[in-house]
Amino acid sequence: MAARTTRTDRIPLTEDVVRGLAARRAGSAPVTSCYLEVDGRRRPRFADVTRSLERLVRQAKARADCGTSVHRDLKRMEDFVRAGIDRSGVRGLAMFSCSADSLWQVFELPVPVRDQLVVNHSPAVRQLELVLDQHERFGLLLADRQRARMFVFELGELVESAERFDQLPRGDDDDHSVRRDRLKDHTAAQVAAHLRHAADVAFGVYQEHPFDHLVLGAPEDIAAELTSVLHPYLRSRLASRCSIPVAASDDEVRTAAAEVEATVERGKEAQAVSRLRDAAGAGRRGVVGLPATLGALNERRVDTLLVSDGYVTEGWRCERCGVLAAVGPSCPLCASAMEECEDVVEEAIQEALTQSCRVEVCEENADLDVLGRIGALLRY
Repeated sequence: MAARTTRTDRIPLTEDVVRGLAARRAGSAPVTSCYLEVDGRRRPRFADVTRSLERLVRQAKARADCGTSVHRDLKRMEDFVRAGIDRSGVRGLAMFSCSADSLWQVFELPVPVRDQLVVNHSPAVRQLELVLDQHERFGLLLADRQRARMFVFELGELVESAERFDQLPRGDDDDHSVRRDRLKDHTAAQVAAHLRHAADVAFGVYQEHPFDHLVLGAPEDIAAELTSVLHPYLRSRLASRCSIPVAASDDEVRTAAAEVEATVERGKEAQAVSRLRDAAGAGRRGVVGLPATLGALNERRVDTLLVSDGYVTEGWRCERCGVLAAVGPSCPLCASAMEECEDVVEEAIQEALTQSCRVEVCEENADLDVLGRIGALLRY
């Protein structure tokens, strides 16, 4: 949920932060980016973490002749990890360093990442973008006829909760003076008032902690009425229904919320890929495949970049004008000699973020894989 640059100072991991990193270009010295899984459930011993980092460092040194600045970067990262990490709430670590350019930024994440170490002209931000893309902030409203609970989750962690309880009248009274029909009407009015209170609680939480999507959990007999009294801002964010009981424990809510979040994300990705397929098929405002997508990025026509998670391929980059290409070695724009890059998809993501494009990283989407694993919806 949060990120920190030192052991004490924290900054939030936001889209603006990632875009700022993506736009950063080093001078004569490259940037070192390191992602390290520190999840105690997968790596119970801290020695497993340090060994993984040592392996990444060895591989990085074997791939290229690391200059003084990169050696300092690697040493700083090793020192940071060996100093110890509070793994009670941290499952992934992302570190960015360029000793020659005073860059040092560390994010301790409550979600796991894939081990990776990259030395490049700019920070490798794909995994940070994936974290943000897969874990948007969302609200979860659970309600029955008397109780309501509101939660906000960010990066899989609970960041806010609120509760409301409205006692319904008893089904009878001691002197039998209240007729059943009057009691029934009174109970219905009490339930309606309770649902309005629940909606008010949800909107109050939203005002303090805005979220992107709302998930609603309520019995069928009150779900429609609860939806109708939600503030329009919340109705517009209603993304899914769930069957989590209002009396569920916090751990049960957290587990169920993660499943709902994954389902909502897969649905969002499927819709984006469907729009891409239709746009590309019609030959309007959509391109698929690496060459066409890189060409659209070079022309700054991309609105949304879609990439299959895990897609890595070599390519070319022109250091003079910044053009990306699937085939080199001459730049198609300025005819300069281009430099090979190990992962031109990473370069494309960074370029898209720099251009303020939306980026959708899709997990296990067969339709996007068939289209070439990368594509773009265009502005024009």
